[in-house]
Amino acid sequence: MTYHQAKGQYVTNPNEKFEWTEVDQRAVDTARLLAADAVEKVGSGHPGTAMSLAPVAYLLFQKVMNQDPNDDRWEGRDRFILSPGHTSLTLYTQLFMGGYGLEMEDLESLRTWDALTPGHPEYKHTKGVEITTGPLGQGLASAVGFAYAQRYMRGLFDPEAPAGASPFDHYVYCITSEGDVQEGVTAEASALAGHQELGNLIVLWDRNHISIEEDTDVAFTEDVPARYRAYGWDVQRVDWTKTGNYVEDVQELYNAIERAKTVTDKPSFIEVRTIIGYPAPNKQNTGSVHGSKLGVEEIVETKKVLGFDPEKSFFIEDEVLAHTRELRERGAAAHKVWNEKFEAWAQANPERAKLYNRLVSGEMPVDYKAAFPVFEPGTSLATRAASGKVINAIADTFPELWGGSADLAGSNLTTINNTESFNPVSHSTEDWTGNPYGRVLHFGIREQGAAAIVNGIVLSSPTRAFSGTFFVFSDYQRPAVRLSALMGVPALYIWTHDSIGVGEDGPTHQPIEHLSSLRAIPGFDVVRPADANETAVAWRTILEKKDRPAGLVLSRQNLPIWAREDIHSDTEGEKFASAEGTARGGYVMADTEGTPDVILIATGSEVEIALEARHKLSEKGIAARVVSMPSREWFNEQSDEYRESVLPSSVAARVSVEAGLGMSWYDLLGSAGRAVSIEHFGASADAKTLYREFGITPEAVVTAAEESIASVK
Repeated sequence: MTYHQAKGQYVTNPNEKFEWTEVDQRAVDTARLLAADAVEKVGSGHPGTAMSLAPVAYLLFQKVMNQDPNDDRWEGRDRFILSPGHTSLTLYTQLFMGGYGLEMEDLESLRTWDALTPGHPEYKHTKGVEITTGPLGQGLASAVGFAYAQRYMRGLFDPEAPAGASPFDHYVYCITSEGDVQEGVTAEASALAGHQELGNLIVLWDRNHISIEEDTDVAFTEDVPARYRAYGWDVQRVDWTKTGNYVEDVQELYNAIERAKTVTDKPSFIEVRTIIGYPAPNKQNTGSVHGSKLGVEEIVETKKVLGFDPEKSFFIEDEVLAHTRELRERGAAAHKVWNEKFEAWAQANPERAKLYNRLVSGEMPVDYKAAFPVFEPGTSLATRAASGKVINAIADTFPELWGGSADLAGSNLTTINNTESFNPVSHSTEDWTGNPYGRVLHFGIREQGAAAIVNGIVLSSPTRAFSGTFFVFSDYQRPAVRLSALMGVPALYIWTHDSIGVGEDGPTHQPIEHLSSLRAIPGFDVVRPADANETAVAWRTILEKKDRPAGLVLSRQNLPIWAREDIHSDTEGEKFASAEGTARGGYVMADTEGTPDVILIATGSEVEIALEARHKLSEKGIAARVVSMPSREWFNEQSDEYRESVLPSSVAARVSVEAGLGMSWYDLLGSAGRAVSIEHFGASADAKTLYREFGITPEAVVTAAEESIASVK
């Protein structure tokens, strides 16, 4: 393999023999022992796979991938995802040897407080880590999203360039495990990768036949390569046990990777048959080496097998470290050549370059607020329909916005009109025209895969992607939602049919516990707007926030579009506070003169109920303030003074109104407050009947308000 200055990357020279020196082998063996020593020192961890995968990871980092340890965010880099996050040392040892910033003391601090080497790799915590992995399957599924993002970015900025010639071309490499391919999320995402013909995705499957319960045959006997062929992947096998002796033939694996790079119309799946824990003489190929330290005696024997001093721990020879850290110089050279290529592209494409610079800087478009629609009051519109109108109103202003639904485009209303589908042309249908660089995503009925893919898209590009499904099916997406919150990446989930307002589909499709459940995830914004104008402000606010994910929870049924003080309208009657209050999470929508007797707090479709209850209370001489609170999270971020102005502590009589569990509101209600809520599953009937029978009515709010006031007195 030769470094090609013009391309700024390593290329295969057919006349050049692959080079694997004694120093390379010594580096691999050093990585194995560093993994064993690190787990031994802390007393917990997963040494076995890190030992057997050391040659695989070293080959990728030192011989294959285009990268720059000096700048782990370089846009031109190949991406690496370690899906089995428990084998974090597989990655940490390469980051240490490659000069990414980890040092020996970091390996010695594995899994300890404030270390750069936590038990599973964490995005934004350790330089060189592309994604937080741990829950098996999420890394591989999100790697598909990484590959989606690369293709979309190329289409956005350099669609005419020949294959391999664009500064926006790169590969996505993913090491995956026995456990990863058992998880259902990888089946969903891998099927989509094959459908999308993602030739830039190369997965290396560590096939060692061992998991915590020892031999995987106890539960896992399917033909995985055949499954991946059926998904539409190119499949190869590298078997290091085929001779009867275990021989780590890195040349064979290198050749397989290079061949995979030539397959441009399919993702590549390379099965690598390894022996877990190799070369530990007594514990290799056992379940115990998967998740337990080897023990002092076994480490001593392993070091002897490899020709290392058994008395030395956390040891690397100067020659080896100097050799592996040459990656910094090679990376800097590759980066320099890429910069030249990028500058040539930017000069030839000034408008695209301007857009690119805006996206990577995180800036919003000029005058973007003007793109968001203002809805005329006096009519009604489902918030899902309002969301669809917002998406299409802002689409030209935000070319970085793309997404789609899990086979529910017509219900979620997530389609960007007059654009083509992100699909190979061969997958065009009568209703959807495919374009590899299209903007509309079709996930099929794969909610879990959709969420993980969107995470990968947003992690690996400056674009903003969304997935849509019914709110009740957010249950299928929760692992990916939780990871997006943990990483602080601005993935967007559009969830429609948000309550018993779904109606006749019955309790299986009616969310009850979902609002409270999702609000319990730290760092995740749950946003449930009350009308079309709140929906528009919610969309704008979500796009303004770059450091967290959000779930936009929308109604199936039409909701009134309220007359607002800041909207010119001939609508007669009371006008309510500006929907701009949505951006603060909660605001006084309708108030009283003087101090209110009771505060009614509502979200979404129940704001209408609270407003009607307010009038009924007024007829009884009770002054009620109505607070629309579309996002508890945004409201909690406001100043103490603002929150006190909306919910004055002097007013203890309070009622929350939401068609779901009341548990989200108890902290605001206090001992005197009351929750008008649903504490059981729904039923099959029309929405009007369900709201009446389950007591989500203005009359129920009035009764609750009177009880709350009485309890204060």
